[in-house]
Amino acid sequence: MIESVLVANRGEIARRIIRTARRLGIRTIAVHSDVDGGLPFVGEADEAVQIGPAAPAESYRNADRILDAARRSGAEAIHPGYGFLSENAGFARQVEDAGLIWVGPPPAVIELMGDKINARNAVAATGMPVAPGTAEPVSGEAAAIEAATAIGYPLMVKASAGGGGMGMAVADDEASLRRHYTAVSGFAERMFGEPGVLLERYYPDARHVEVQILGLADGTVVALGERNCSVQRRNQKLVEETPSPGLDQDLRERMLAAAVQAGKAVGYRNAGTVECLVYGSPEAQDFVFLEMNTRLQVEHPVTEEVWGIDLVEEQLRIAAGQPPSVDLTALRPRGHALEFRVNAEDPVRFLPGPGAITTWVEPAGEGVRVDAGYAEGAKVTPSYDSLMAKLIVHADSREAALARARTALASFVIAGPKHNLPFFTELLDEDSFVGGTYSTSVVTLMRSARRPQTEPRI
Repeated sequence: MIESVLVANRGEIARRIIRTARRLGIRTIAVHSDVDGGLPFVGEADEAVQIGPAAPAESYRNADRILDAARRSGAEAIHPGYGFLSENAGFARQVEDAGLIWVGPPPAVIELMGDKINARNAVAATGMPVAPGTAEPVSGEAAAIEAATAIGYPLMVKASAGGGGMGMAVADDEASLRRHYTAVSGFAERMFGEPGVLLERYYPDARHVEVQILGLADGTVVALGERNCSVQRRNQKLVEETPSPGLDQDLRERMLAAAVQAGKAVGYRNAGTVECLVYGSPEAQDFVFLEMNTRLQVEHPVTEEVWGIDLVEEQLRIAAGQPPSVDLTALRPRGHALEFRVNAEDPVRFLPGPGAITTWVEPAGEGVRVDAGYAEGAKVTPSYDSLMAKLIVHADSREAALARARTALASFVIAGPKHNLPFFTELLDEDSFVGGTYSTSVVTLMRSARRPQTEPRI
């Protein structure tokens, strides 16, 4: 097994990886910026290396500083978590070229799947359904308008090299396409260094459903169920659950099989997620491929709770060339799990609300799990993502899990920064969410139904 691992990340995911690694007897090395030195993950690692100032480009996204920290600490492997350098094929190659173990898929797979158009074309070749769209990057407004005429409106305008819900907009007509094309292309150039734009059919009121896959060391690819990630604001997830409610069993089986086939076709190894959109009426559901995330997902705990497996342990075992800890084909899902992303943001407009944490009381009890990156006395800075913690609940049924979530949310106390716990309480009173019929428009509909004069001043 791997003897030491450097965690090239911060906050709750760094703490999460360190917890599993220490349970396995693996020495852990944390890296941190100068503003993160007091966070829990730093103190829980066996060793910690300060790698730079708060700016991600000078710390968590600085490959040279992370590799230098690995060399100085004698790390054998690097686990990137999610975000930052986790889906950077160049960094993965640097890790391997340095003689270190990369805890993730092969760099060539990261590169292939990191470009939405290449990923779309690759999975389409396996027979997996894709939305009508462009097979090459669109260059220029005129080309975009011509392509849109063939595809039809509404359209999703995406940065080809984007990810994490960034660089996306919906165009309902030619005028909005012109506007969004310019904005998305410019954003892509600034953020990803590549102005390429993909146009795809947009499915209103679709569900965002993703499949968890594991590519094992021997080349086998398995699927561990699916997750519904449709509660989103600005195309970024807030709540996830498994199994996905209201999903036709035949469609579920087809989706899982297609995800496995896609993973095999591209030579996938380690943990990954095949994201899809499910559209149509309950009586006539179908799905299309959205993208593949070549890393551990933020919402992986719901899969762990339902399938009884530690995905980080499996990642480490695969990276070391070892077989899985259990016979994955013999696993069966049990019960239902939900995850709530507790962010430092106001609960109405979802604007960031950083600040010092003066009170932090986590819920506890049967079927309640909290993966937290912060604690009382810590400060949430504006330098990073607003995620503070993830509240995960698990029970025998969805109804029981919802009841458990209500209790857990009521006992989660945070003071200091703004936070979105009140939004989750509101969501648990939303009929479409409780009934399991909600789509990706649920947050927009909830906010449009609010009377502006009832909103608190921000």
